[in-house]
Amino acid sequence: MFDNLTEKFDAVFKKLRGHGRLTEENIGEALREVRLVLLEADVNFRVVKDFVARVRERAVGQEVLKSLTPAQQVIKIVREELAALMGEGEDNALDLSARPPVPVMLCGLQGAGKTTTCGKLALHLRREKRNPLLVPADIYRPAAIEQLKTVGRQLGIEVFDSQPGEDPVLICEKAREYAELNGFDTLILDTAGRLHIDEELMQELVRIRDRLEPREILFVADAMTGQDAVTVADSFNQALEVTGVILTKLDGDARGGAALSIRAVTGKPIKLVGLGEKMDALERFHPDRMAQRILGMGDVLTLIEKAQAAVEAEDAAKMEAQLRKDGFTLETFRDQLQTIKKMGSLENILKLIPGAGKAMKQMQGMQLPDNELKKIEAIINSMTRQERRDHRILNGSRRLRIAHGSGTTVQDVNQLIKRFTEAQKMMKKMQKLGPKGLKGMMRGLPF
Repeated sequence: MFDNLTEKFDAVFKKLRGHGRLTEENIGEALREVRLVLLEADVNFRVVKDFVARVRERAVGQEVLKSLTPAQQVIKIVREELAALMGEGEDNALDLSARPPVPVMLCGLQGAGKTTTCGKLALHLRREKRNPLLVPADIYRPAAIEQLKTVGRQLGIEVFDSQPGEDPVLICEKAREYAELNGFDTLILDTAGRLHIDEELMQELVRIRDRLEPREILFVADAMTGQDAVTVADSFNQALEVTGVILTKLDGDARGGAALSIRAVTGKPIKLVGLGEKMDALERFHPDRMAQRILGMGDVLTLIEKAQAAVEAEDAAKMEAQLRKDGFTLETFRDQLQTIKKMGSLENILKLIPGAGKAMKQMQGMQLPDNELKKIEAIINSMTRQERRDHRILNGSRRLRIAHGSGTTVQDVNQLIKRFTEAQKMMKKMQKLGPKGLKGMMRGLPF
């Protein structure tokens, strides 16, 4: 996510740090490069122009030029302006305060991931103690209704039983009556999309909006499409007066144009972002945290939230007690791996740690594939409890048995034990987790 953008910003700021003293000239040179970086990321031209002007106005002030760390001051200004560009300081929480059942309408073009996002949103709301009902109102795409029903079965969330050929407005009205009678407090309306905007589609969406009066009208935008997503969002907003945006596929090779432009062009906040294919990969959007990620500063608050969601306080206490009692064993290491898997991909987790991106680059392109974690877990699971607690008893015959049991080779088992032994020593020495500490720890881990 935004890797290319982060690298280019880092190169610009590296040059800026090379100047002993900043002047209007070298600040101007840096901002010209920032302008090019943003344009290459497919950010709207007018948005880039206004952004650079605001940064320039603040950066050439006497407070910055006379500062002992002027380059850091400029970086701070860029971070604050990026956050402001994406809506920092505005309330982007979902408004579900109306009398239940509260309709939430999702709209957008085909291919943006709207139907899948309906399921993700339902799961997100259920975790917030709400009781959502999914409503398939896309009668034109043959598989749309079945797709939503499949998503509902997968999540254990009820889907209203609509049929192709019914009037979409009537489907939504019947679903509201059903929700009132059966105790649902939220309606998530999966409306029809098109490959492109047309008047017939817009009129249908307007009819649904006027009859259901949804509390939230959320435009679902594909972050991979850059400026196209912004243009389409503006058209939907003019027709429907959307209340916010959900950006999907932000975990892909997104250049950043949509995330950085869409709020400035439409005036509507980004409320949620999709960060993966799994159904729990939908998060509330935090402009300040996203600005930090773009500039390679990590996102510790999101990391803490992920950890809290993945590990119950009671489980964490048990894990700590086991670590104190038995030390860092293969058994405790396996338990930690399972916790990490709940938090998402290892690569995405490491990107949330300040300095981790640079440390990963310094390790000569070393990869941390999730498949490798599965192999490690399989090897450890093929050991007896005694072997997991004391790897020193693993002789040749035991290692051969473990390799056969895990579908790996003896070489894989040997490599795991060797690196685990190094990690065990590292755990005793590791006290602080900075970029250098992270680099050392990762070299010691058995990936």
